[in-house]
Amino acid sequence: MFFGINKSNCSLFVPQGTKDVYQATPQWSDFVNIVERAYDFMADGLCYNYNDDGTSVTVTDEGTGPWGYGYSNLSGDLVIPASITYDGTTYSVTTIGEYAFYECTGLTSVTIPDSVTSIGISAFSGCTGLTSVTIPNSVTTIGDQAFLGCTGLTSVTIPNSVTSIGTSAFNGCSGLTSVTLGNSVTKIGYYAFYECTGLTNITIPNSVTTIGGGAFEYCTGLTSIVVENGNPKYDSRNNCNAIIETESNALLVGCKSTIIPNSVTTIGNHAFSDCSGLTSVTIPNSVTSIGGSAFSRCTGLTSVTIPNSVTTIGDAAFASCSGLTSIVVENGNPKYDSRNNCNAIIETESNALLVGCKSTIIPNSVTTIGNHAFSDCSGLTSVTIPNSVTSIGGSAFSRCTGLTEVAIGNSVTTIGSSAFEYCTGLTSVTIPNSVTTIGKEAFWFCSGLTSIKSKILNPDKVTMYS
Repeated sequence: MFFGINKSNCSLFVPQGTKDVYQATPQWSDFVNIVERAYDFMADGLCYNYNDDGTSVTVTDEGTGPWGYGYSNLSGDLVIPASITYDGTTYSVTTIGEYAFYECTGLTSVTIPDSVTSIGISAFSGCTGLTSVTIPNSVTTIGDQAFLGCTGLTSVTIPNSVTSIGTSAFNGCSGLTSVTLGNSVTKIGYYAFYECTGLTNITIPNSVTTIGGGAFEYCTGLTSIVVENGNPKYDSRNNCNAIIETESNALLVGCKSTIIPNSVTTIGNHAFSDCSGLTSVTIPNSVTSIGGSAFSRCTGLTSVTIPNSVTTIGDAAFASCSGLTSIVVENGNPKYDSRNNCNAIIETESNALLVGCKSTIIPNSVTTIGNHAFSDCSGLTSVTIPNSVTSIGGSAFSRCTGLTEVAIGNSVTTIGSSAFEYCTGLTSVTIPNSVTTIGKEAFWFCSGLTSIKSKILNPDKVTMYS
């Protein structure tokens, strides 16, 4: 048997119909894990594998489509049969297998029979032409990435039989405007509806007890989020247009029309991330913790006030909020401040500037510019890093494309990895003698740089990772 190796991408060219296939690792010369990839039989244009019960089959791929999955010529409206007869025996079709129709971009609609109980991993992933799918009441599980990247889908109804929606099941279905979740769904997987930017409303049935992180992240069109009354784990108290974990009072998912209730104590990781339509937010004084990336990439947000109740702000909580012009920490906050009306969040004890914006003036008392503190602050045109600062954190000014002028104080010892990455407007930079460490890709893709001056007297003392 002949196997052809493509050394450039470590893939194998496998003859159609072969049963045993070697799978290459990134070290293309090593062959490990014999896996089954071929189908048992073909009938009426579709391929099938026998199930262990001997009476049913799984729809599988032909192996001639992209990346060796799917079908090369399948297109139009597909009706999957409830049963299929082969070699004199009739079998029930119970499963849509993993990668069965992977990147069958010509498919426009799919009707799944009520004999099918599960839709496998990546079964319809990348079917960009798919505009309609009918999921019957017999299906109980929708696998991970089952419809990932099906950008043509406009609506989907998850029947009452389904109990689990897998990780990234509808990730990237940007055309999806309507989703109806059946009242038996107990689990919505991680990133299940990530980047469904056309989705305007979602109702969480009272059966749902698990919602994975990022399940509705980057759903920028959401204006209505409702958890049905009677849900034992989550609620949308006070018609707040958010998903709140009832016991912990943590707001997990918000949108541009969310009003944070006074009873919320935590704003969870990524709760509002990528919510570009959010223009203002009031954080009540019941909140003690703001999670990592909670408001990251909220580009429409122009101002934020941190109440004196907040004692924890996670990494990159306001990263890439390019529209921010006003940042205020209320007087009396025991952990953070905005000294000298600097338009920044500073950790009081450590004197570390954690969050800045295009109108920030870095106070002379600051000793550290934190990771991601100014990242994606495209409106920042110049910055003076005072002599009190000893460390510039990783990605601190990354993608500040409008930054044309930076003055680095003469006490800075560390310039972190990617600190000024993609600062395309920066034309010159001077490295002070105090610097002992320059991180990996600190000035990566600063395409406008024409002048780099170093005042370092002893270059041997500098540790560079670039």
